Amino acid sequence: MTTSTDPIADMLTRIRNAIAVRKTEITLPHSRVKESVAQLLKASNFISDVKVINASIGKSLVITINTDDENARITEIVRLSKPGRRYYVNAKEIPTVKRGRGLVIVSTSKGMMTGMDAKQQNVGGELICKVY
Repeated sequence: MTTSTDPIADMLTRIRNAIAVRKTEITLPHSRVKESVAQLLKASNFISDVKVINASIGKSLVITINTDDENARITEIVRLSKPGRRYYVNAKEIPTVKRGRGLVIVSTSKGMMTGMDAKQQNVGGELICKVY
């Protein structure tokens, strides 16, 4: 298995692919950045659950997209800032997604947060992804 140069994009692609084939759960290598993005998605009710499992080598992140009896709540999930082209904004430039129905995840100096939280705290940062 090759190592991805952009682990967050890899995580988002795994979520997208799982939704496309109607899988309810994905397992991927753990990192604090991926975990904080997943926790924000859970807090915003886009995914059902996030668990960290201690594997034999390192940790794994288990993301439950939805339960068996419901549809996925993510319509689209897109990486905004890429390794070759970082996308930084100040607090005033943070976009709203689908008139507030979606969300933007921003990596700020105060940690990962949603675009709305970043605007309220008046901090800018790197736009990680948008979801709706």
